[in-house]
Amino acid sequence: MKSPADIASRLAKQWQHPFWRVERLLSSDSWPLVITIGKPSARQFAEQTGLVQAHVQRWRQVTVGKVDFQPVKFRAAAEPVPMPVQWVLHQPSEWAAATDDTQVQQEFAALETLVAGVNQRYRELFVRERSLWRNKAIDDLIDAARLADVLQPGMAEGRPLRLLKGLGVDTKFIERHSVLLTRLLDERYDGMVSQQGLSGFLDAPDDKDHWLLVVPLAPGLLPFQRQRITARELAEVGLPGARVVVVENEQCEHLLPAMPDTVAVLGAGLDIHWLAGGALQHKVVAYWGDMDTWGLVMLARARQALPSITPLMMSETHFKAFCHDSAVPEPVPAELPAAGLNEREVAFFKFLKAQPQGRLEQEYLPVEEVQRELLGWLESR
Repeated sequence: MKSPADIASRLAKQWQHPFWRVERLLSSDSWPLVITIGKPSARQFAEQTGLVQAHVQRWRQVTVGKVDFQPVKFRAAAEPVPMPVQWVLHQPSEWAAATDDTQVQQEFAALETLVAGVNQRYRELFVRERSLWRNKAIDDLIDAARLADVLQPGMAEGRPLRLLKGLGVDTKFIERHSVLLTRLLDERYDGMVSQQGLSGFLDAPDDKDHWLLVVPLAPGLLPFQRQRITARELAEVGLPGARVVVVENEQCEHLLPAMPDTVAVLGAGLDIHWLAGGALQHKVVAYWGDMDTWGLVMLARARQALPSITPLMMSETHFKAFCHDSAVPEPVPAELPAAGLNEREVAFFKFLKAQPQGRLEQEYLPVEEVQRELLGWLESR
């Protein structure tokens, strides 16, 4: 048989686990929460009468939720004796109160206010990750969530973040809350902002340079098999070899074939200012990204930075050939870029946006097809 304090301690520990917070705070199916108290044994009832009476009295004093008393038969009693057998909690506020833990109750109150003030898409994030909001001003958190609803890819247009205007926050709000905004925007854009960095996503200069992965596709081009280089350095320092393959996602490294005189740059994403640098002006450059609306936005930016760039495996023909087993819905489609795509690519963009499953990530293409395309581009150059 468990005391109210025993169960309160267990409930407080469960609050610390993201799984239970998400399950109980966001799902009505979790309620009511029925907790078994347990009954005294026949020996306890017969030999420890005072202990049993105190146990019953403690449960009669509980005012949170409902304590279910049921008649229990004992050999030492002439009649069934009412015993607490279940503690029933009907809603999240009763869970917090039942913990008898001041910190849990304070966190629940803060989270209740926060969740009520933000877009529903962010609620699970806040419930799951307490580090995003603990010991922070609730008003600032709500302002950050509202700001995340209006921030758009590329909206800085090359300007520092502090120069963004008309957003309803002070000039340094974005910089102060960059980690939180990144996590919130990840909910809108399927993790893209963490991959690219907030500044790269917004097309703003970044003092903390985005690091890209450089991989030589032929021996002897670099003294390493792979190397991290900042975007700023890539714009200024010439890469070895005559050809460069720019790849949106790092996960595609294993798909790349050996290619003479060629270097691959992986993990570029939206951070492609470096393509406009002088270091690539005399090289043959190809771009390969996801087949979705965001992939085409990145292609458009790449072409604006380097008009001679050649797209690979980013066409309606390729999509139709390989979408059957691997295409998925695109969580938040991009808006058609104003420039940077040709007529066929614009048509492909509109085609993808109309599909219920309009996203085909590049790493899901067959390795044979990827290598055939890359080697075909190599031969044509």
